[in-house]
Amino acid sequence: MTSSESTEAHLDLPFATLTDRWRSLRETGPVRFDEAQGVWHVVDYQGVAAVLADPATYSSDMTPIAPSQEDFDAFKQGNFVGMDPPEHRKFRTLVSQAFTPRVVHGLEPRIEAVCRRLLDTVAGRDRFDVVGTLAHPLPIIVIAELLGIPPDDHPLFQEWAATLFGGDQLGDAPDAADLERALEAIAPTVREMNSYVLDHIRHRRAHPADDLISKLIAAEVDGVRLEDQEMVGFVALLLVAGHVTTTALLGNALVAFDQQPGTLTALRAEPDRLPDAVEEVLRLLPPFPELGRRIARPVVLGGHELPVNSLVMAHLGAANRDPSRFTAPDTLDIRRAPNNHLTFGHGIHFCFGAPLARLEARIALRMLLDDYRDLAIPSYADVTYQNPAVIVGVRQLPVEVKRP
Repeated sequence: MTSSESTEAHLDLPFATLTDRWRSLRETGPVRFDEAQGVWHVVDYQGVAAVLADPATYSSDMTPIAPSQEDFDAFKQGNFVGMDPPEHRKFRTLVSQAFTPRVVHGLEPRIEAVCRRLLDTVAGRDRFDVVGTLAHPLPIIVIAELLGIPPDDHPLFQEWAATLFGGDQLGDAPDAADLERALEAIAPTVREMNSYVLDHIRHRRAHPADDLISKLIAAEVDGVRLEDQEMVGFVALLLVAGHVTTTALLGNALVAFDQQPGTLTALRAEPDRLPDAVEEVLRLLPPFPELGRRIARPVVLGGHELPVNSLVMAHLGAANRDPSRFTAPDTLDIRRAPNNHLTFGHGIHFCFGAPLARLEARIALRMLLDDYRDLAIPSYADVTYQNPAVIVGVRQLPVEVKRP
């Protein structure tokens, strides 16, 4: 297959079941009610964008309808993803003072250094697990360093992330009872992480340093500062926005590229296409393919009346493949432009960690392209996957490489 042909091939296995699910959702209409789960599904691009752009109607605050769990309730205090205006605006403005575009851009040399150190651990091998070697530890190390976490404690963050986002307690279509059981199962991990991060914040109050925690402590808007527990919630959010997304994105990219022979060759020939290729992988395989919203006031959507406090699932995965918005929507096209996918959200809740995830993915993929003249997945029987009910991604991804 030639480089030009590689952009016209279809992405089939191993994520074909997701493709089929999103297509089936769209075929039932842009808005429908699932009586078994008691959930409204919105699947077309226009409808999903409308839901995400209207927080007054489609609330991110699930407190009235979600199960309560003491440890998670403490974590949620500073997690502005689950807030509506004006609280959302206050918290996002405060953390924006510390987590600035300049801070993210300044991480580039360090991200490159961490990538190099991780890839050097497999320098003499022609086969390795790219998730365990690179995709999983890279963003964890970057975030831990950003927060001023001592190197000896970095493995703690890796363990916490694996537990929080493993999805081992959930089936493919979890109901409310499944979610409640999952919360109880991972509560001890949440409690441990909460205690550790809270102690670290208190230490930084007494001993400021040049790290993100110290900047968060100093951030102020209209005389308001973040409280310690609120900063813990933001650290939890950063684990999601800055770690899990990057890990999934890197693995998904290598799977997508492998499924279309010639794609890596095309990217080596046109390295400036790498950012476009990253966006296309994000469109095709969004790590978090669904976002939940609560109806805060009566609304008619797609000809249906949605009552107050009903749950709406906005399907990013289905919307990103809406044929009315994207030509050949199930096709990986590294030259696709424009590519206004909804993977990072839309409106006031646009993903806070998107710039960091994009930067880490571009750097890691560029170094893989530079280090190896060939990189392939020898057997999909050896690939293991995350629970798609939690995150779309791979857990283990053995690859074979050839050096220049």
